[in-house]
Amino acid sequence: MSRIALGGKHVGETRSEVFDFTSRLGLAETISSAVTTATVYSGTDAAPETVINGAASISGAQVTQSLKAGVVGVTYLVRCVATTSLGQVLALGALLVIVPDSL
Repeated sequence: MSRIALGGKHVGETRSEVFDFTSRLGLAETISSAVTTATVYSGTDAAPETVINGAASISGAQVTQSLKAGVVGVTYLVRCVATTSLGQVLALGALLVIVPDSL
């Protein structure tokens, strides 16, 4: 799984992050479907999946996922798995750190 970089997210912020699969797709290959999940990388959160805000959206070679809330001090592994028109299953992951709103 390749990894992308995300900046820290304030606990009260809801924002969209883009997972770009352009360099991993063949000529004329497209993304057919994508699913994004969140797990705890470090820290404690009994319900890490709640940082995922709705379904991912696909535009060309990019998948956009809205992220919300989270627990201050927890680092999440956000993983986007895309299935392509040629049957490839590709994964990109990102570490997301939740910071207090006051920073």
